[in-house]
Amino acid sequence: MAERAKVTPLRRAPAQEPLPRQPPLPEPLWREVLGHRLRALRLDQREKLSDTAGRAGMSPQYLSEVERGRKEPSSEMIAALAGALGTTLAELTGQVAVDLRRQQRIVTDLRRQQRTATDLRRQQRTATDLRRQQRTSRGAGPVMLSLAA
Repeated sequence: MAERAKVTPLRRAPAQEPLPRQPPLPEPLWREVLGHRLRALRLDQREKLSDTAGRAGMSPQYLSEVERGRKEPSSEMIAALAGALGTTLAELTGQVAVDLRRQQRIVTDLRRQQRTATDLRRQQRTATDLRRQQRTSRGAGPVMLSLAA
């Protein structure tokens, strides 16, 4: 009866680690962009939060939450804030739309840069793996033989 040999290489090829995933960049939210715009308008006029809130008919705490993007105010509240800041709802909405498009372009550019960086890391890893394979395939290297009866 013929004997079989089991060949076990002493060196094992390193396992490939997956590339770390970047968390997706969040889209800018309307309420956050609106809040930043309202705060900028208020600060441009050198007003206190309580003064603007009083003229708009809301509490300073609520206005603070709106400016920080934590609350999503109704259209009536936005109109009241626009009036308290000396602008119209149409002008405020136009300014927020411009800000929103600007932030969206920034997010899109950052996503493109992330994809480029990920592709570059993938190419570098492939080149490294090829070099490693070339080094290990030059000779068979030491092996261990065991005979099974």
